[in-house]
Amino acid sequence: METFNATDVKRDFGEMLLKVQKEPVAINKNGKPVAVMLSNRDYQYFENLHRQWLKAEIQKGIDDVEAGNVIDGKAVFAALRKQVEDGAT
Repeated sequence: METFNATDVKRDFGEMLLKVQKEPVAINKNGKPVAVMLSNRDYQYFENLHRQWLKAEIQKGIDDVEAGNVIDGKAVFAALRKQVEDGAT
């Protein structure tokens, strides 16, 4: 993946649009990475992967609830409160 500074990307935006059809382009500002430009095809691919992952994670949660693998919320907060209080002393 090629990396360009933001000023160059701004100046050569049309060229960048052509480049991202082949591969993502990293953008730096003040020498630090700030963004990545990618084609719509690549974006849709990553969105689909994210959607699949999210569905799988939700299903894991549903499976845990159905299997009874749950903890009472009050108990969780009480344990966290105790942990914070013990760490603060």
